[in-house]
Amino acid sequence: MSSYRIALLPGDGIGPEVTAEAVKILGVVGRKFGHDFTYSEATVGGAAIDAYGAALRPQDLAMCKRQHAVLFGAVGGPQWDDPRAKVRPEQAILGLRKGLRLFANIRPVKMFGFLAGNTTLKRAVVKDVDMIILRELTGGIYFGKPQRRWADSRGRKAVDTLRYSEQEIARIVRLAFELARGRRKHVTSVDKANVLDSSRLWREVATEVAAGYPDVTLRHLLVDAAAMHLIRQPAEFDVVVTENLFGDILTDEASMLGGSMGMLPSASLGRRRRDGTGLGLYEPIHGTAPDIAGSGKANPAAAILSAALLLRHSLGLEEEAAAVERAVEKVLRAGHRPPDIALPGKRPLKTHRLGDRIAAAIY
Repeated sequence: MSSYRIALLPGDGIGPEVTAEAVKILGVVGRKFGHDFTYSEATVGGAAIDAYGAALRPQDLAMCKRQHAVLFGAVGGPQWDDPRAKVRPEQAILGLRKGLRLFANIRPVKMFGFLAGNTTLKRAVVKDVDMIILRELTGGIYFGKPQRRWADSRGRKAVDTLRYSEQEIARIVRLAFELARGRRKHVTSVDKANVLDSSRLWREVATEVAAGYPDVTLRHLLVDAAAMHLIRQPAEFDVVVTENLFGDILTDEASMLGGSMGMLPSASLGRRRRDGTGLGLYEPIHGTAPDIAGSGKANPAAAILSAALLLRHSLGLEEEAAAVERAVEKVLRAGHRPPDIALPGKRPLKTHRLGDRIAAAIY
């Protein structure tokens, strides 16, 4: 029996509810495929601020470094939503990305055909959507220096710095091409090269990396055009790669293409081994949803699909990952759904009941 260590960071709001269902699914996978998953749990985010005065303690980051993977829920909530606060829940996820050296965020966006009616877009536009958006995580305007606010005789001012090195760009673009080779062999690199020097460097380096992948097509697209095409013709995208700020915005836009934010998982990855595995952080993208926390209305599908990504990208368990993904699709296709994607006139399932259905469907 193979053994794997997983850091469990449920966080705030609905985070504990949906991560509990992901752990349930991993338990079934372990029993059916002969694996042993052990968990080290830590408090992060708003709950950690209340308990320790810090969103992420150094000892909890150190614990995560010793694991094979990190399963994360969500952080934040109105009780900690003070933009002037020096300690904020979001510092937990930013600290984990930096401390674990996770430079690439992978967000698969796939439209299950039976959910095409759940989006605000026409069925014909979204029915064939199947893309991966790859967002650079550790560079760009979120981390560039100087970054500060000040006031002078003319009033308040602020500065943020957008900075990238060719090494940072090359490593994530290279990952985009590797992913594309296993898909439809098309990469779209998104930038703002008509305005920004950092984007001109991005485009230059992306073109250089593409030369090493003659079997994959590269297209450059300005970010404003990309935002339009994601709504106008999203099915044309295969693998999209972009910098931190643009990726933050475009991935939330693209989340609406899958029928519900409750359906979309994510993986944040760092350096990979030769077999493609390595430490990663896996989380649903939907946030803490404090308005429904504790009500049983949360959709656990994104957390469960994040666990499937964990199996695939950190542990190299492709068969097991595919089994989880099939189970999610089978259960939802049969009409067993949570409130956010419930069929008209059919009673939605509670969070743990949907988890039970998916667990029973794994084979």
